Amino acid sequence: MNYKISHPNKIINCEINLPASKSISNRLLIIQALSNNTITIGNISKCEDTINLKKGILASNKKIDINHSGTAFRFLTSYLSSIKNKEYILTGSKRIQQRPIKELVDILDQMGANINYMDKKGFAPLKIKGRKLKGGSYQISGKISSQFITSILLIAPTLDNGIKLQIDSSLVSAPYVYMTLKIMKEFGVESEWKDNTIHIKKQCYQSKVTFVESDWSAASFWFQIAALSSNCNIILNGLEERSIQGDKKCKYFFDKLGVSSKFLNKSLILTKNKKVDANLNYDLVKYPDLFQPLACTHFAKNIKAKFSGTDSLKIKESNRLQAVGNELQKLNTNKIIDTYNDHRMAMSFAPLCLSHGELQINNIEVVKKSYPKFWIDLKKAGFKISPIID
Repeated sequence: MNYKISHPNKIINCEINLPASKSISNRLLIIQALSNNTITIGNISKCEDTINLKKGILASNKKIDINHSGTAFRFLTSYLSSIKNKEYILTGSKRIQQRPIKELVDILDQMGANINYMDKKGFAPLKIKGRKLKGGSYQISGKISSQFITSILLIAPTLDNGIKLQIDSSLVSAPYVYMTLKIMKEFGVESEWKDNTIHIKKQCYQSKVTFVESDWSAASFWFQIAALSSNCNIILNGLEERSIQGDKKCKYFFDKLGVSSKFLNKSLILTKNKKVDANLNYDLVKYPDLFQPLACTHFAKNIKAKFSGTDSLKIKESNRLQAVGNELQKLNTNKIIDTYNDHRMAMSFAPLCLSHGELQINNIEVVKKSYPKFWIDLKKAGFKISPIID
């Protein structure tokens, strides 16, 4: 389905209950499975990525199709490889079959995994026969995806002799690896990260009840809306001020784009300020998911910016560098935005109706991947949204 979206006056006053963090939820699901379900998770994400991961963990049939869920594919590759005497075919959408997996499979092969490519080498679908994996010392590149590293770290405590994982190049999205280790520590698993090597001994995940905080990545689109509004008072519920999520950095970035934010009574309040810095430079190697809301905001406000650390964006749900460039060019012509099966494309371009008038957003269902109630929440903020009926 396609939507037309607009806003009558650019004044935004609303209170939003943000979705639970899918990054935290997905890590917790693997830990829960490895602890024989002795962990209770409250406020788990209801997004498509998390639902697909949960289905994969609980799958009773041999074929698991995770659709567009890259996190689910990567986490399940390691998890299923470690489940003895089980056999699966792990696959996904056309885009999933274009996203590289070889680096992770190579490491798992060294650990004794039995994984075969069913089509093109280095890509899904995979045939996985679970078996007991062996710990030890291994090397992995950090420049492709932090999720490869997280996928291995999550199973590391279950391996005899544990694991020493040496990261042999610059690590993209490093905050997500820190997040993984902090969550593992919450469940009793100790680790040591010295220089470029992470060491985890064989241990057991401990039973615990936990509650998932809201998603700072989802919050970034509300910072974008605040930046493009003429005036705003936006209340965001569920965020943690001392969050383990790297994308809390959006609070700092958007302060320089006219958005003040402060915590009050456990809610984050967004209002306008008069700061609008020109010629900003962003190194997003640690925060690649903030590229789209930042790039779209700069374009809308006609503020120059330089972005670096964005190489990993080429292998996300879409080639995000190319997709953003393509769609920004349309804003002064037909105003019909394609979303490339990428949830963040829909959510970063919708706010641009505040600067460019009514827009058409195609394939609006993509937001289910991380923020299922996004369009409902936009209506709470006064956006006018109507389906286009062919």
